[in-house]
Amino acid sequence: MQQGNKTATASANNFSSNFGFILACVGSAVGMGNIWMFPYRLGEYGGGAFLVPYILFVILFSLVGLSAEFAIGRRARTGTLGAYEYCWNHIHHGRTGYLLGWIPLLGSLGIAIGYAVIVGWVVWAFAASLTGTLLTNDAAAGFAQTTQSFGSLPWHVIVIISAAAILISGVTQGIEKVNKILMPAFFLLFAFLAIWVFFLPNTAPGYAFMFTPHWNDLLKADTWVMAMGQAFFSLSITGSGMIVYGSYLHKDENIPSASIWTGVFDTLAAMLAALAIIPAVFSFGIEPNCGPALMFITLPQVFKQMPFGQFFSIVFFLSVIFAGITSLINMFEAVSESWQNRFHLKRNTAIILCSSLALLVGIFIEGAPEVGTWMDFVTIIIVPLGAVFGAVSFYYVLGYGELRQEMEQGRKKPLPKFFGIIARYIYVPLTAVIFVLGIMYGGL
Repeated sequence: MQQGNKTATASANNFSSNFGFILACVGSAVGMGNIWMFPYRLGEYGGGAFLVPYILFVILFSLVGLSAEFAIGRRARTGTLGAYEYCWNHIHHGRTGYLLGWIPLLGSLGIAIGYAVIVGWVVWAFAASLTGTLLTNDAAAGFAQTTQSFGSLPWHVIVIISAAAILISGVTQGIEKVNKILMPAFFLLFAFLAIWVFFLPNTAPGYAFMFTPHWNDLLKADTWVMAMGQAFFSLSITGSGMIVYGSYLHKDENIPSASIWTGVFDTLAAMLAALAIIPAVFSFGIEPNCGPALMFITLPQVFKQMPFGQFFSIVFFLSVIFAGITSLINMFEAVSESWQNRFHLKRNTAIILCSSLALLVGIFIEGAPEVGTWMDFVTIIIVPLGAVFGAVSFYYVLGYGELRQEMEQGRKKPLPKFFGIIARYIYVPLTAVIFVLGIMYGGL
């Protein structure tokens, strides 16, 4: 496939502004991992000391990981399948690239299938907050019922239809416009929650749990492993999703700068979630466990005891819905764009097929054990493997020289010489390390 034939969609549908592009990328990156995993890991692996390796890895992965995905998308003017084919055409093995591209694409689809189920649970919790039943009834019992087989079907359908409707509206009117609304709303709502929590009684142990630096933990391998995994997956470096957003980016946009800003806002989202959740949990003497139990069982107990608890429960779950939907539309877009251009489908047809497939498979894994097993396989095996193939394809197969040319578009100064060294000899090997460690640890 020649570059000029990649896609009419990518050239006709672009982000209208750098700000819109960054917000869309932040929307993709900010998700459940920021909300239920980061706060607990922050406290569990060294408190303030955990932030040292975490921020270092965020800078590294944002600068050379996100930049590469944005750059190859803009260079090839298409998403996952076309981008990989473009890279491997440079060594006359475009077919190999096309086949390899299916791995990260299946990773995006696999995550989308499970993620839509989980966001459906959030919609259930939001609805139960509106009626007050989440706080007046047994939250654990309600969650157990919702996470049975076929227990969240109506909420699940609402999520799928909402994401599909946004995507059908297009890049500028759908993806960009929705993220311009939902992402600022997410930050404002979580900031409001964090400020309110600050004035609750007995929150000091929560802040101490999160921010007291245990410097000895910096000598522990687990601290660095968990910080690396949290940073990597939080930024949605999958070898797929961010490529398609890059393909909608104007040539005059500064890709490395946009990548760093994406990392900054993603980290800010994680910190706001931590400040809103952990001190509140400690305030009422509840264990700050991570995972779904934190969001759907533990936090309702907290809201039940808080002044204006129902109101804050509504605000919280509405914020999480915003984060979930913006992530989901990126996953669907990555898949539907590739299908649209590979199989010459109309945009609406590709989106409907993708969302229908996600729903068809998803309804059979709505039970918590089933979706847990599904997501473990996708996130431990498929997604990191796709990220490895992506890093190798971009920095070695295509080569840093051409990628650097694309990254320097829109910049006043060339990239520093150390950029390529870090990218090729630190970042690429680290993606393979993350894949291996994910298997060893049962997920990062």
